[in-house]
Amino acid sequence: MAKGYWVSVYPADTDLERLTAYEKLAGPAVRAGGGRVLSRGGRVVAHEAGITQRVVLIEFDGFEQAVAAYESEAYRKALVALPEGFERDFRIIEGVD
Repeated sequence: MAKGYWVSVYPADTDLERLTAYEKLAGPAVRAGGGRVLSRGGRVVAHEAGITQRVVLIEFDGFEQAVAAYESEAYRKALVALPEGFERDFRIIEGVD
């Protein structure tokens, strides 16, 4: 079975301190859904058209599990805690089997 991934890219001007309430709820929700954080805003070297924005990568054992974790009640509560007007590029992708 192909793994599932959450990929979040945050604009360079994001005030990460505003995410405290979200992170307190999102971390436990991700772990409860079977997610494992692989990268959380570490160093980035951008090539070609790349942009050095903060990237968070979370792995799940399957694509359906990744979707279910996003749709879970626990994660929905975390989403409500995102600051008003907050912007990020978020997607769920299927890995190669």
